[in-house]
Amino acid sequence: MTPVVVLTGMSGAGKQTAARSFEDMGWQVVENIPPRLFSSLLSGMPKDEPLCIVNDVRSGEFEALPAGILSLSAAPTLVFLDSSDETLIRRFKETRRPHPFFFEAGGILPAIALERARLTSLKEQADLVIDTSGMSMPELQAFLRERFAAPEHQQQPITVTVASFGFKHGTPLDADLLFDVRFLRNPYYNQALREKDGRDEEVRTFVEADERTGAFLERLYDLVGWSLPHYIAEGKAYLTIGIGCTGGKHRSVMISEKLSVFLKALGYRVLTQHRDVERR
Repeated sequence: MTPVVVLTGMSGAGKQTAARSFEDMGWQVVENIPPRLFSSLLSGMPKDEPLCIVNDVRSGEFEALPAGILSLSAAPTLVFLDSSDETLIRRFKETRRPHPFFFEAGGILPAIALERARLTSLKEQADLVIDTSGMSMPELQAFLRERFAAPEHQQQPITVTVASFGFKHGTPLDADLLFDVRFLRNPYYNQALREKDGRDEEVRTFVEADERTGAFLERLYDLVGWSLPHYIAEGKAYLTIGIGCTGGKHRSVMISEKLSVFLKALGYRVLTQHRDVERR
């Protein structure tokens, strides 16, 4: 049966952050579809694909949300996000976005009070109420991941791209971290290895014979392994690590492959790219 979450709550309480978190966990996220269409939406979903429906006061048929929930054949989990008035006021000031009821109520505090009144019964029906007043964005994401993520999304919620490249062809524009391995022994000057690349065993053995290779890898593993949990704590979902040598065919490829194996062993999702390996 398709897992379904209906996500609602106070404006400014973090529904957009929560919706992105569900997307990152592999859920299909649909925002502010009229509740009368919930049943049709669910019937058109692939079997067993989790669905998150976001619906709040911006929806023209928000009052029909309880009826829409009852129309679902799969028993949904109703998640309600809330925050203190002080937190909501601060967030609206920071984002400079008007509250949906600002003009109707005549100010930010009356608008929040009006929305609370309209959402009282829905909050009482919720299966899960999350108070985000003291939560940072990464903390909210971690809470939702622990509660709703499939096993493959439970740990290490970051995708790391390890990309080899050649400095002679330019540095990658999307790299967050860059490492230069041109100081290592260069297989290019070995005629038997010139047409091979860093994925070949002969090239790997040649580069590993340089005593500096092991020392560099040890320090690289230590730095990247230490840094990634801190990037995760800051809410970073994607990180690109560029490894460069002169042409992007031998040393950078070999080091990128080794780093990718190391990160996969730690449980990270890793994409390995060799931008310049086919260049002549």
